[in-house]
Amino acid sequence: MKNKGDTLFFFTRKNKSQLKLQKPKNLNSNSNSQPQTNLRTQIIKAAEPNLKAGKDIVVNRGLYVGRFQPFHIGHLDAIKYALENVDELVVVIGSAQYSHNRNDPFTAGERLMMVHNALLEADVDFLKVWIVPVPDVHLHMLWVSAVEGYTPKFNVVFSNEPLTRRLFMEAGYVVKNLPLFDRKLYTSTHVREKMIQDGSWSELVPKSVAKFIDQIDGVNRVRDLARTDKVT
Repeated sequence: MKNKGDTLFFFTRKNKSQLKLQKPKNLNSNSNSQPQTNLRTQIIKAAEPNLKAGKDIVVNRGLYVGRFQPFHIGHLDAIKYALENVDELVVVIGSAQYSHNRNDPFTAGERLMMVHNALLEADVDFLKVWIVPVPDVHLHMLWVSAVEGYTPKFNVVFSNEPLTRRLFMEAGYVVKNLPLFDRKLYTSTHVREKMIQDGSWSELVPKSVAKFIDQIDGVNRVRDLARTDKVT
């Protein structure tokens, strides 16, 4: 077999002393059977000259951190807002190692599915979004470095949480506020309390998230984890 340019050729033996260079019939450069190059591949190819020259590729990429226990409409609105201001957004699923307790009932994988399903339902362009689970580091001075180690490079952080803002600002990042999307209504704590109290929680999350939580029996899990056998 020989590679000639972008086309593969094969040697076929006509007799013991003669070889013929033959192009396979099923490798037609004009064939419609070849998969179309997606946008991300095109971007990578366009960047190759700069990469070979050792130059950095500048992307206006933001970061948004949440535990998403569970993912609600306020989270979705925040992601949409951030994407209006950056080319790409890294959505960090924080406290990734925790699950099955009252404040963190859902696993990192389940939360990743919630985010994925909600963005798909909202018709968000997945070429612009990275979803990355990141476990907690219980030393604040190391947390930003841990996030950097798990994620693609980013240059701006979207957050209203005071500690998150402070840590990233001290690390030299631009930190932007998010509009307050009815914070009294759209909090994960409020959604979980509605589940425990048999309230109307499903209207606070995207429909796809409510469907997923039902599929994994999430409401009963939240209720079970809220129970205690302590005598008061």
